[in-house]
Amino acid sequence: MSKTRAREKDGEGTTRLKKSERRRLILLELKLRPHVRISDLSDRFNVSTETVRRDLDALSDDGLIARAHGGASAPTQGHYPSLDERVTARIEQRERIGRRAAELVNEGETVMIDSGSTTIQMARALAYLGTPCTVITNSIPVAMTLGHGAPQVLLCPGEYLAAESAVIGTETLEFLSRFNVDRCMIGSSGVSAEGPSETVQGFAAVKRMMLQRAERRHLLIDSQKFGRKGLAQVGEMSGLSSIVVDARPKGALLSALVAGNVDIIVTED
Repeated sequence: MSKTRAREKDGEGTTRLKKSERRRLILLELKLRPHVRISDLSDRFNVSTETVRRDLDALSDDGLIARAHGGASAPTQGHYPSLDERVTARIEQRERIGRRAAELVNEGETVMIDSGSTTIQMARALAYLGTPCTVITNSIPVAMTLGHGAPQVLLCPGEYLAAESAVIGTETLEFLSRFNVDRCMIGSSGVSAEGPSETVQGFAAVKRMMLQRAERRHLLIDSQKFGRKGLAQVGEMSGLSSIVVDARPKGALLSALVAGNVDIIVTED
């Protein structure tokens, strides 16, 4: 984005950054130093401290920063398996989920697919089926898997997250916001009665945007993640159209799915 497009004039003719550009620069600052202060950011961007607080709250909700007294810092969290570690676990279950999810896609549809070990399996199944469709994704492995098949692939721009072979951030969200699609296929770190949640930095925001832009919204998740809660909440259960799983949920999770009118699609052995 050019600096001309990224800036707006306030009532007094002073040049101000757009919200998306401010937030991108805040993230850049946290790559260069461990902590940023609200007062310093307010002076730098020529906006009120309340505006900066809203920026920091939004970035915190997306799991991109950690809020701290008077400012923010880079997020710290316990070890969560990388994509390379996850793709070798529970392969049979994720393959079944991926195949069943791929069967939901109809010829000519547009589909958003997010980054994850299970969605990669879905992409492989979709490539095998050869369904003519358009796929929009932030996952490099998903794009590469589909790149030589029938689907047309649009890869999001954004900040490269090496451990996940994916892109995240403001540019990714802005790109996704331009499209209205038939379906989205997302995974998550966990799903509880409150809904899906995510631990990987920046992924919750991408999933939320995909859910917002899709007419039908599918969560692909294996039963080992039932009852787990990730760092950032993705959304409420009622925001899903269906959940594609390898085993039928029970207890509070099942009750929440039924109350949210979410279809439960259980794969066959």
